[in-house]
Amino acid sequence: MTGFENYAASTKEIELQIERKGVVLGIDWNNEAQVRKLAREALSPTAKDIKVPASAPVDYKLMAKLDLFGLAAIMLRTMEESASVGVETHGGVAWKAFAKALWAEAEYQKSL
Repeated sequence: MTGFENYAASTKEIELQIERKGVVLGIDWNNEAQVRKLAREALSPTAKDIKVPASAPVDYKLMAKLDLFGLAAIMLRTMEESASVGVETHGGVAWKAFAKALWAEAEYQKSL
């Protein structure tokens, strides 16, 4: 990124998508154990191997989960990039809960 990004607008859009995927998945962003489990799955080395079968009926929950995992990467990158230019970026309840769980899970995995 070039430093001319509107981090507030990006954060708002990312969080809206996180909230939408959370609705499909039935995520309670106030349930730390549930969100931490989701973060663990998002950071799992096997997450990148999850595929949506082309010939199977549409699995909206699987598609939402895959989208959410991608949003996790975008969210973390947005926070890192904004911090590198001195801007603290964070959203609302869903963003904060997911970010907290992702950071905690990443730290836990590093300690193994």
